[in-house]
Amino acid sequence: MIIVGLTGGIGSGKSTVARVFETLGIKIYNSDERAKELYFVPHVKLQIEKLLGKEAYVNETTLNKKYISEKIFSDAELLKQVNAIIHAEVKKDSDAFAKTHATEKYIIKESALLIEAKLLSSINKLVVVTSNLNLRKQRVALRDGLTEEEINKRIAQQVPEEEKIKLADWVLENNEENLLIPQILKIHQSLIA
Repeated sequence: MIIVGLTGGIGSGKSTVARVFETLGIKIYNSDERAKELYFVPHVKLQIEKLLGKEAYVNETTLNKKYISEKIFSDAELLKQVNAIIHAEVKKDSDAFAKTHATEKYIIKESALLIEAKLLSSINKLVVVTSNLNLRKQRVALRDGLTEEEINKRIAQQVPEEEKIKLADWVLENNEENLLIPQILKIHQSLIA
């Protein structure tokens, strides 16, 4: 089985690309969604509360995302510590997902921070989704209701797109000029060949 990493900067369209692969019958491990769930694993919750305080959780099933974002995106060391906790859990969880789907030709591991979290050794191939910066910012503002300053803080925490492209086996251009589905089908065909 081939594990294909799927990454790109915030607002590049990773989730859209993942949904297209999913319609092709490909199993998708969404690192970002699973990370939100893993915050509630008891030993993880204890560590997060120790770092950020009990205010990091609204209740037993809801994260205080605004509070967490304000804390970690204004303190690089705190962000690094939180990421170390969550990335370790995501790694274990994604390894278990891969074992469960070991008979598939390939699976997709979608992660915004695949490169930043130094997870390249956990994949065999890399797809990078690109898009121009203004379009990415527009998408994030619409999707998340963030200010330009908040978006810029998040972008600053990610490896620049040019660096990601250098590591890619495939680059998908999601810039509303090139059709996305033919690009995805080309990758799919090469992986099932």
